[in-house]
Amino acid sequence: MSSYKVPVGPLHVALEEPMYFKVEVEGETIKGIDITAGHVHRGLEYLAVKRNFYQNITLTERLCSLCSNSHPTTYCMALETIGGIEVPLRAQYLRVIADEVKRVASNLFNVGIMAHIIGFDSLFMHVLETREVMQDVKETVYGNRMDLGANCIGGVKYNLDADKVAYLIDKVQGMIPAVEEIKALYDSDHFIVSRTQGVGVLTLEDVKDYGLVGPVARASGLAYDVRVQASYAIYDQLDMEIQTRSGGDVWSRAMVRIDEVLVALDLILQCLAKLPQGPIAITALPSIPAGEAIAKSEAPRGELIYYLRTDGSDKPERLKWRVPSYPNWDALQTMMAGEKIADVPLMVNSIDPCISCTER
Repeated sequence: MSSYKVPVGPLHVALEEPMYFKVEVEGETIKGIDITAGHVHRGLEYLAVKRNFYQNITLTERLCSLCSNSHPTTYCMALETIGGIEVPLRAQYLRVIADEVKRVASNLFNVGIMAHIIGFDSLFMHVLETREVMQDVKETVYGNRMDLGANCIGGVKYNLDADKVAYLIDKVQGMIPAVEEIKALYDSDHFIVSRTQGVGVLTLEDVKDYGLVGPVARASGLAYDVRVQASYAIYDQLDMEIQTRSGGDVWSRAMVRIDEVLVALDLILQCLAKLPQGPIAITALPSIPAGEAIAKSEAPRGELIYYLRTDGSDKPERLKWRVPSYPNWDALQTMMAGEKIADVPLMVNSIDPCISCTER
């Protein structure tokens, strides 16, 4: 049987952002894939060195919408390391709450899109309806539905009074049974299981070879989560377990994300129960000397790493980040080999790719 190449993209069903694939197939079976990137390159690493430290908090939050809070959080952590800044305890709790709020919304969006791709649009709408509760939380607490604007150097810019704490507890507790119902559907529905189990398999060896991170890695059995292995903020004071699956397929990656939504909701409740009194940020204008630092966090898609070098001025000398989508893209080569071309959107969506922060 002769092989031929099928162009997929740059705009297609799995992504809202442009990425171009050339898929080599024999019949309906994928034999190879060539990924062409660069459509949305924005030169953000260059822009960062032209802006001062405060302006870059806003800039880094615009890298990505679904995991936007993780970028300024990690950037501020690097600045605080260089400046020897101690973040108040209450602010650290508030940072974790903001990060986990974003994790809930991000993960539910991805598993909802998976249902849409396979044609289960009633489930897609059900998942997005549940996610909308967290969107309302973001608008109520932070004033925005996507970019929260929660972080500043040495703390956070928002606070929670008793009314907002009660509001958050009510909304989170109300989401838990809804997410558990969604989990049961994804776990047992024949339409979901038949389309996603055994598709796009990555073994644990593949994960290690490619250096994969986040739910993609954990779905293949790798128990690595920055919040546990390299704890930051106050994660070491919270009770959480790393969520893993062993199947390494599209279904396993979706189930890990749903499991992590439930963990995130529990972490928010833990933070609210333990939330200490005190300042939410440092009061003095911080001084950032010359130096360099690496900071990392667990974004919704996986390990996010920031490298920052300063020269004593109010602008970075160098700012570089490695986003979780960057290593996960390469795994598509292995994931798609031998699979059907009709499953390309499912496999692409299963790594939850963010092109705008990968092509920074």
